[in-house]
Amino acid sequence: MTVAIPTLAADNRLLECLAALDRQTERDFEVLIVDNSGAGLVRRSEAPRRGVRILEPKRNLGYGAAINAAFRESRSTYIAVLNDDAVPHQGWLLALVSAIEARPDAGMCASQVRLFGEDALDSAGMLIGADGSSKQRGHLRPARFFPAAEEVLFPSGSAALYRRAMLEQIGLFDEDFFLYCEDTDLGLRARWAGWSCLYVPQAVVEHHYSHSAGRASRLKAYYVERNRLYVLVKNFPARMLLAAPFVSLARYAWHLRLMLGGCGAAARFRQEAGSAWRMPLYVVGAHLAVLRRAPSLCRKRRLIRRTALLAPRTFRRLLRAHLISARRIAEL
Repeated sequence: MTVAIPTLAADNRLLECLAALDRQTERDFEVLIVDNSGAGLVRRSEAPRRGVRILEPKRNLGYGAAINAAFRESRSTYIAVLNDDAVPHQGWLLALVSAIEARPDAGMCASQVRLFGEDALDSAGMLIGADGSSKQRGHLRPARFFPAAEEVLFPSGSAALYRRAMLEQIGLFDEDFFLYCEDTDLGLRARWAGWSCLYVPQAVVEHHYSHSAGRASRLKAYYVERNRLYVLVKNFPARMLLAAPFVSLARYAWHLRLMLGGCGAAARFRQEAGSAWRMPLYVVGAHLAVLRRAPSLCRKRRLIRRTALLAPRTFRRLLRAHLISARRIAEL
């Protein structure tokens, strides 16, 4: 078992994460920290310890490329990915491994990710919007409302377990995403290939939400919008692609309405990142970026479809079973 942790700040949150891993009831694992700082911050901190290896790329690779680097260094059957601001409970790894070993069809496991120090959830797996947006299942709801182990669409990359055999089959994280939504893309590619995902409520992690990039930063606004378009072009069946622009327009309208009422994601952006009227600029920039990348995205789409084990009709039913509305996305 390998636990891969990308880090940019290598601060006290990382030390808290590593201390929690030291207390795991499952002991047969290694830790690979990918220091994305480009300045050797991990080695200069208190993080180095027994059973921990450090990878030091010369620049910030982004989340997906950092996990990929750890995967290539590992020979483990299972790869757990963990944000550096996540604090796993003692039974986290044992619960994940026990669940995935009982289900050969499962290529992924989702943790019960709680907001740090609260009973409210960050995620219990993920949901998908009809325009390619993705949101955490159960976000802000009490953890007790999600007590049952069950199949979900895919896990949040903040705390997940992946089967090596699955990653070798479908490919690793798409490094063009750089930040945000790469777990959505990987999860949907896995579902196209016939793998399932299990939600494991006993695998509890507490998460300092959006510690690195901020809950509503300009950086996040751009990458989330661009990358949900990447997800859409690569993974959505043609019939759903036709409807996606109308769903996006509905989501933008809900963002505006909720912002004027002082609530929702757009209102948080106005409070934390400055004028919300800049958001249309990020939306335009995201669409232009997708146009520039269109040939590459279409090649990736064709590859996914050539290797798919699910029919488009089956995949559409799967997405609809885990759908989140445009209004709910804007509210969160």
